[in-house]
Amino acid sequence: MIPPHDITGLILAGGRGSRMGGLDKGLQTFHGTPLALHALRRLQPQVGQVMINANRNLDAYATLGAPVYPDGLADYAGPLAGFLSGLTHCETPYLATVPCDSPCFPLDLVPRQARALERERADIAMAAAPSRDAEGRVELRAQPVFCLLRTRLLASLADYTHNGGRKVGAWVAQHRTVQVPFDAPDDDPLAFANANTLAELQALAAARS
Repeated sequence: MIPPHDITGLILAGGRGSRMGGLDKGLQTFHGTPLALHALRRLQPQVGQVMINANRNLDAYATLGAPVYPDGLADYAGPLAGFLSGLTHCETPYLATVPCDSPCFPLDLVPRQARALERERADIAMAAAPSRDAEGRVELRAQPVFCLLRTRLLASLADYTHNGGRKVGAWVAQHRTVQVPFDAPDDDPLAFANANTLAELQALAAARS
């Protein structure tokens, strides 16, 4: 089993927040707590240390108690820019990534990913959760920003992004990846629900009130 102290957690809070009217998503509150701080408190017990990827309001993020690193790529290049920043500053063999806008992610997320990574001798362990398709059928869907990565993938990601690559799925497909299902009977069906708008954030808070 990979020990927690060999894993650094990364909270992805570097987006434009365009669907929130340009608001800095990680600083919006969920049950009175900024989303980024909520994520930090859930992730911290699962890893050895935590850092935050943000591109605005860096001083505000710094008050949450973790190092803050902006993207190294220009123009809000998406989640992979956050991955790249995290891998660049990571001093442990593994990096676990979570977005700031899914405040109910599992408290055993990283241990389950770590077991799968070891078992399959994979480079990346990606969460997968139940979701309804257009016809209402439930299917497992990959959650590409919930990843456990080997830090040695830095060179690969740097090459991919510096050549213009921006799609998480396309880069992940270059490496041995295992999907980790979170569909057990006692798994929270809202664990990976994300809040892209203020209305979604309010609805999720109401569902968890």
